[in-house]
Amino acid sequence: MAMKFRPLHDRVLVRRVTQDEKSAGGIIIPETAQEKPQEGEIVAAGAGRISDDGAVHALDVKAGDKILFGKWSGTEVKIDGEELLIMKESDVLGIVG
Repeated sequence: MAMKFRPLHDRVLVRRVTQDEKSAGGIIIPETAQEKPQEGEIVAAGAGRISDDGAVHALDVKAGDKILFGKWSGTEVKIDGEELLIMKESDVLGIVG
């Protein structure tokens, strides 16, 4: 998918992973009762953090990385009809896998 959006500096664009609509016992959970997943995939990443002396420090994450992030992290945006999150790299808790 060609993304027409590039985050600036130390921000990343994240797509949440899809969550199962059934519980382990087979009960169907309505979308309004589901918690939003705290796991996602980085769609795009900025160039890096700019320090006070003007040097650019590259990000530790890149497009395609599976990540965990905080429950209240990021800002929800809609790009090309898809709901995504924009967050700072510091909101990323870790890389999965």
